[in-house]
Amino acid sequence: MNPEILTPRLLIRRFRDSDLEALLAYRNDPEVARYQGWDIPYSRESALEFLAEMKDKQPAPGEWLQLALELCNSPLSPGERAEGEGIIGDLAFHLMKSDPRQAYLGYSLSRAHWGRGYAGEAVRALLGYLFGERDLHRVVAECDVENAASQKLLERLGFRREAHLVENIFFKGQYGSEYHYAILQREWR
Repeated sequence: MNPEILTPRLLIRRFRDSDLEALLAYRNDPEVARYQGWDIPYSRESALEFLAEMKDKQPAPGEWLQLALELCNSPLSPGERAEGEGIIGDLAFHLMKSDPRQAYLGYSLSRAHWGRGYAGEAVRALLGYLFGERDLHRVVAECDVENAASQKLLERLGFRREAHLVENIFFKGQYGSEYHYAILQREWR
């Protein structure tokens, strides 16, 4: 399986070695890293290991698959190959080991591309793939209670807030609280 998803402005694809510098740039931005699971500085060695792992990784229950978000330079006709302008972030999903028809999703975007609708476009496309081609039943997303932009995005896409977990995670040196969101396939359609 080689997921490649085209949207009007993005190509969602596997990572390539050539993505190294862009990956390092946004992963070392303190504002991008604030709610993410990596620490900064995000080393070149970590980035190289990440790229090597993700380039050919297949979706498997219990593991994350992360995909690059590449900005396309123009709208494409069906079947036309994207000529990208470089990656602007990543998108990920994790099939649950206990039930592979359920998944978690996550996303990160370089700060220069915030507020332009790219995250919503990417998540919407990933949901189409997960509910369509993968025939998943349910998709879950978790976000920090302080991450208002992520909350708005998930709610705009039809996710339902199912839980407020108070100080449930020790994250970057302190306990943090999270909101738990989910959407069912039948709600997506």
